[in-house]
Amino acid sequence: MATKPLNRILIVDDEPFNLEILSEHLADAGYETVTAEDGEAAWEILQHDKEGFSTILLDRMMPRMDGMQVLAKLKQHPDFLHIPVIMQTAVGAAENVREGLAAGAYYYLIKPFQREMLLAIVAAAVGFHKERKQLEDQITEHAESYRLLVNGEFHFRTLDEARQLTLMLSRACPEPQRVAMGLSELLVNAIEHGNLGISYADKSRLLQAGRWQDEVESRLASPDYAQRKVAVKYSMDEDEIQIHILDEGQGFDWQPFLEFSPERAFDPHGRGISMARMMSFDSLEYQGKGNEVLVRMLRKP
Repeated sequence: MATKPLNRILIVDDEPFNLEILSEHLADAGYETVTAEDGEAAWEILQHDKEGFSTILLDRMMPRMDGMQVLAKLKQHPDFLHIPVIMQTAVGAAENVREGLAAGAYYYLIKPFQREMLLAIVAAAVGFHKERKQLEDQITEHAESYRLLVNGEFHFRTLDEARQLTLMLSRACPEPQRVAMGLSELLVNAIEHGNLGISYADKSRLLQAGRWQDEVESRLASPDYAQRKVAVKYSMDEDEIQIHILDEGQGFDWQPFLEFSPERAFDPHGRGISMARMMSFDSLEYQGKGNEVLVRMLRKP
């Protein structure tokens, strides 16, 4: 079943009031919603739905089939594997969150939720799904010719240029769809957190206010940042491909971001580096003061 990058949300909750209020908030924000009263009903919908969902908002505690059971089935099914899951829970204990993260729920929402946080988390999940689908759709174009690339150095400064470079370099890799999302995250990080100095707290605030893109464009136009560029070096030998990314920022404490922490599970961002490390590359290594990163991909025989 092919999914489409639509603003369609499946809401799964055994409390009718929760289904009603979640549907209302999301419909007001422009999302199309489908509801299920428990995990079994949700699975039935997924089996027969022809349009697909861009995100699943999943309650953890439900009768018949609970949220963790639904999540396990989703991650074992190729058609649903990549749909972002937002786990709703009234339990904020780290061990419960960690269990969900390990099972693939990279977004969390604590009950009772605030409308602004709900919309920020849903927007982040839907945006991630759309970006992955767009990269996946575009990456097959002219892929074979890019694999002739052996060495190259590139300089860019804007989000659009980062996207174009993501498409080109991922096409030059043996598993372009695997590489693309992680490479995109690292290149965007180099712009926003590196060259433009947008902090983690700044981004949280901007995403909740719906102003992140505007702030990035504003800083790119500012004389303080307009001359800063990100340098990317690509090299290939008989064993592996290396991509080195260097920005002109002050660096950051990258260690906490290599693993996705339960403490950040309730934020609308902060999972990109850990997901890139786990899913896109064979190794990911920050260097220097944290403004440069080296990733490696083994070449398959």
